[in-house]
Amino acid sequence: MEFRVPFILFYLSLILLLFFPFSSAQMTGFLSLDCGGNGNFIDEIGLQWNPDDKLTYGEISNISVVNETRNQYKTLRHFPADSRKYCYTLDVVSRTRYLLRATFLYGNFDNNNFYPKFDISVGATHWSTIVISDANIIETRELIFLATSPTISVCLSNATTGQPFISTLELRQFNGSIYYTEFEQHFYLSVSARINFGAASDAPIRYPDDPFDRIWQSDSFKKANYLVDVAAGTQKISTNVSVDVNRFELPPAKVMQTAVVGTKGSLSYRVDLNGFPGFGWAVTYFAEIENLAQEESRKFRLVLPGRPDISMPVVNIEENAPGKYRLYEPGYTNLSLPFVLSFKFKKTNDSSKGPLLNAMEINKYLEKNSGSPDGDAISSLLSYYPSADWTKEGGDPCLPVPWSWVHCSSDPQPRIVSILLSNKNLTGTIPLGITKLTGLVELWLDGNMLTGPIPDFSGCMDLKIIHLEKNQLTGPLPTTLLNLPNLKELYVQNNMLSGIIPSDLRNKDLVLNYTGNFNLHKESGKKSDKYVIIIGSVVGAAVLLLATVISFFTINKGKKKYDQKDHFVSHPSPSMVSSKNDGHAEAAHAFSYSEIQNSTNNFEKKIGSGGFGVVYYGKLDDGKEIAVKVLTSNSYQGKREFSNEVSLLSRIHHRNLVQFLGYCREEGNCMLIYEFMHNGTLKEHLYGPLTHGQSIDWIKRLQVAEDAAKGIEYLHTGCVPAVIHRDVKSSNILLDRQMRAKVSDFGLSKLAVEGVSHVSSIVRGTVGYLDPEYYISQQLTDKSDVYSFGVILLELISGQEAISNDSFGTNCRNIVQWAKLHIESGDIQGIIDPVLQGNFDLQSMWKIAEKAMMCIQPHGHMRPSISEVLKEIQDALSIERESGRNSDDLSRNSIHSSTHMGSMDYGVAENFLSIDESIAQPTAR
Repeated sequence: MEFRVPFILFYLSLILLLFFPFSSAQMTGFLSLDCGGNGNFIDEIGLQWNPDDKLTYGEISNISVVNETRNQYKTLRHFPADSRKYCYTLDVVSRTRYLLRATFLYGNFDNNNFYPKFDISVGATHWSTIVISDANIIETRELIFLATSPTISVCLSNATTGQPFISTLELRQFNGSIYYTEFEQHFYLSVSARINFGAASDAPIRYPDDPFDRIWQSDSFKKANYLVDVAAGTQKISTNVSVDVNRFELPPAKVMQTAVVGTKGSLSYRVDLNGFPGFGWAVTYFAEIENLAQEESRKFRLVLPGRPDISMPVVNIEENAPGKYRLYEPGYTNLSLPFVLSFKFKKTNDSSKGPLLNAMEINKYLEKNSGSPDGDAISSLLSYYPSADWTKEGGDPCLPVPWSWVHCSSDPQPRIVSILLSNKNLTGTIPLGITKLTGLVELWLDGNMLTGPIPDFSGCMDLKIIHLEKNQLTGPLPTTLLNLPNLKELYVQNNMLSGIIPSDLRNKDLVLNYTGNFNLHKESGKKSDKYVIIIGSVVGAAVLLLATVISFFTINKGKKKYDQKDHFVSHPSPSMVSSKNDGHAEAAHAFSYSEIQNSTNNFEKKIGSGGFGVVYYGKLDDGKEIAVKVLTSNSYQGKREFSNEVSLLSRIHHRNLVQFLGYCREEGNCMLIYEFMHNGTLKEHLYGPLTHGQSIDWIKRLQVAEDAAKGIEYLHTGCVPAVIHRDVKSSNILLDRQMRAKVSDFGLSKLAVEGVSHVSSIVRGTVGYLDPEYYISQQLTDKSDVYSFGVILLELISGQEAISNDSFGTNCRNIVQWAKLHIESGDIQGIIDPVLQGNFDLQSMWKIAEKAMMCIQPHGHMRPSISEVLKEIQDALSIERESGRNSDDLSRNSIHSSTHMGSMDYGVAENFLSIDESIAQPTAR
């Protein structure tokens, strides 16, 4: 009997394991944080959730979203839109792999309907930019990582719009070597696609079917990956027979029990890959779940456009996974993938059955940033004050944004250059970790209760400023201060220092204040010409006041007033990035009527006309060619548009805006004078008289779009207040001698009002380009320009006019309706301009088409900013470059925004991963 008990326990544990195989997985290495929640609970699938109440930052909001009943999505935590980062620090087991998942459900928690955009990072590594486009849709980000330390930090920062927020944060621990890669020391895997093909419904498969709670999205769930281009004859199949997946960590049997088959010999799909282009890890999962006859066979190849090397190997499930219902998983551990992945499985000639596909995973290699080399040194400082709020900011001290009390250099691996801990109630001795910050330039520890001696700062050779005043420091001024060659200011007043000030220290070119240290003296009988004691507060205040008064009179004396004829007087204006003035408007040049008459040869050559009036060609005495726009309407509205355009154009200067040269207002005439644009309008080149059957090619169209977007971006972000064009259209995009595009015609433009989300305005604009939301609400925003620009993108793709009674069939009159019908069904070929004759990369075409679809969303808050659109255009250009296509002046375009760093293009990630190409071979894991 004494031997039976252990056996009974053993068999009992086996039975429990068989019936409840995943019960322990959720208990070990699973963390589910309900951000903003107020208690523990177990959800409907058996996962335990905990509140994030240990986080001291941020505020909690309750939200309610239609059809979302899960407890973890009833609250969220949000943070100020400031320059700080807000971090969660999670405990992990070193040398263990994890899945990290963060979700974001906006739910209009701030009652602004002003959709947030912000960054999320893991430690010092930028993970993703969260862009909310629908208040009721959950944004999800997943990352697979190998833990190399006991903790990992997840941080929110850099709010572009709205406030950073988070709904849930989850950790799922993996077992063994799952997701092992040769590059995991230097790269994370950012999850881009995890697809369950042949799924019976839209519902994802996750825990408990997947013991690691990976979320396998249904291939019929369009939101996940926008699966289109499905080949004819594609059918779903399924089985109830258990599928042998070989190992515990592979796709769950439930995923492998469904598949799609190509009954007509092929399977084809198009998938949008979040975060790409770049290098990725891609694996497909196959299991034969059909009953094939003895003479039947299933062999097929993967076909990737432009990759014939990958299209060679034959997939033979039976050969690699003998017998039915067994898993085979070929994949590529290092594969260059585009933003839009079009792939096909095609049966071989000796196969009787079409291809089969059960599941697929695609992850992008995300390069780790090792962060500041000062991390260890600064951690020792934090350990002195574990309960202080300022020590809990988390993450890297410098990246992606520095802690609130440090400044860092701008190096790729930034050093801490300033410590700002004045008046923080610091006690004890000065932490020695500070002396190991080799890049330190400024140290501010004043106003605390620090005791003990001043340490040796000889390791901080760049130190210039040291503030140690108003503490309780003791001992002498150390001679090691002489080892700091750059030291310029030393403040040690009001301490308890003693001894003699070293004479060499007094002879340095140094601002020194040691007052209030009654036992600290300079050597008697010695003088120093360079020795300075800081001026007292009363004298200092007087000097500051005097400087302010002098500055005031100097500034006002330097101000200029312009009072040209017809009362075009300068007044406070947009402060332009590229303007060379002093913050006041530059007065427009006033041409005389006789000057214009002579330069146009008495208005001989008419080159255009519009609602404003007629445009004439001219040439000034210095040979500069000009275009003269003559106002024909003498109405109040016409004169107001004229005044508006003069006022605006005299202040804004950008290479992608048509240069305004001046105006003329004499003898009842109102004229605007511009630089002459030799190649007419974009409209004329797409479907006007300048095409002559040879419309501009795709790369040139992308370059035109880039130039125009830069001009609009400047109006929106480079002007304070911002300028809303209000009449963006292809006929207002002009092309110069080098085919560089410039935006023109500002007669309808409006200035945005600082701090106000929209400008109430009578609707103006052009039919076909007019923002429907603006038309209905009469509330103008910069997103109205974005809508119009989306229409231009569709014109560039299709070569069609915005409005036509003939081009779009019986059910559509405008390009927006027509293009949406094709693009949303995956038929982009149906709208591509036939004149392009296939001379384009389909991925870049899809990229522009999908961004155009976002621009023409019915509500402004759902549309991207023009800066985001510009970035996508530049990505599309990069794709074309990688495809080897060229254009005469392709190199003339810079790859970054012309107005601000926020639109910096980081380029195609095609070459960032230095890995031997020979590794990119199919492997069975």
